[in-house]
Amino acid sequence: MKYQSKKKALILLADGTIFHGKAVGDKEGTAFGEVCFNTGMTGYQEIFTDPSYFGQLMVTTNAHIGNYGTSIHESESETVKIAGLICKNFSYDYSRPLADLSLEEFLEKNKLFAISDVDTRALVSYIRDNGAMNAVVSTDVNNIEGLKKKLKEVPSMEGLELASKVSTEEAYYYGKENATYKIAALDIGIKKNILRNLAKRDAYIKVFPYNASFEEMSAWNPDAYFISNGPGDPEPLTDAIAAAKGMIASGKPLFGICLGHQVIALANGVSTYKMHNGHRGINHPVLNKVTGKGEITSQNHGFAINREETEANALLEITHVHLNDHTVAGIKMKDRDVFSVQYHPEASPGPHDADYLFDDFFGLIQKNTKETVKV
Repeated sequence: MKYQSKKKALILLADGTIFHGKAVGDKEGTAFGEVCFNTGMTGYQEIFTDPSYFGQLMVTTNAHIGNYGTSIHESESETVKIAGLICKNFSYDYSRPLADLSLEEFLEKNKLFAISDVDTRALVSYIRDNGAMNAVVSTDVNNIEGLKKKLKEVPSMEGLELASKVSTEEAYYYGKENATYKIAALDIGIKKNILRNLAKRDAYIKVFPYNASFEEMSAWNPDAYFISNGPGDPEPLTDAIAAAKGMIASGKPLFGICLGHQVIALANGVSTYKMHNGHRGINHPVLNKVTGKGEITSQNHGFAINREETEANALLEITHVHLNDHTVAGIKMKDRDVFSVQYHPEASPGPHDADYLFDDFFGLIQKNTKETVKV
């Protein structure tokens, strides 16, 4: 190890609770956001660059962070999206030949403030019991009252629209132009690996901004539609919900992941709610009610759809259930080729139990295009 950090730092939660640590690299800094935790043993770079984590202070439960460095091929977006990093042991050195940078260099490049030497077990236990809440991490340890004042000004994640902060500003294309299928994707925080999974199944994708209308998307005459993952509260996404209604009415296949899953539920009249502390990790157990099989999944969400309303909706069927708390993890429409899941089948580095969902989507596209040709 190059050196041990010595500069004192703290985590101040919205309820006044304080945890102590030290600044990574002895850097001074302050960062605000909703504090949450991820239980994954690997994949920290993917987590830090996942648009769904925009504005959140990430607590990593794995004891060592940074030990395998970072690679340019493992980012899910162009920049770091978390607001700050909180960990136990920060590894300044790394031992993977394929790495491009150390995690310290990666964080410096992205201007991300991080603190280590935190009792993350105690912090995560506190969040688990008291719920996700806003917090500040800072080296300004002698200015508690000033930090409290600024923290009160940070908006709550509930009711917060964040898709506009991470979505593309202009539509763009991904994949081979001469691919067999055309998919119109609504970007409300899309991950690169989702695009890779669509493209490798012979699709050409046009990615539209978060506020694109259904008329704009349908003008490209796609074979199917997709609504991505993303950050924040789904209910303020009125443009996306309206677009989803158009996609559903079109009769063409529609697939939604994470925030996209919630948008599809809202388009069907099912409400969403903020969870106590959300699901974030790569070991979440899900039951596929259609096959009866269990799946280990990657999850990252702080909101969920209302189960009672979903069960009461004559147009919807619950296809997947989270086995820890029985929240809805997947739905499909009974009279349309429309389905969605609350977790991440494109998970990188894994698990890959849910890869089949992309194949199911393309099965619907193939069926639909054949029927269109017959007509």
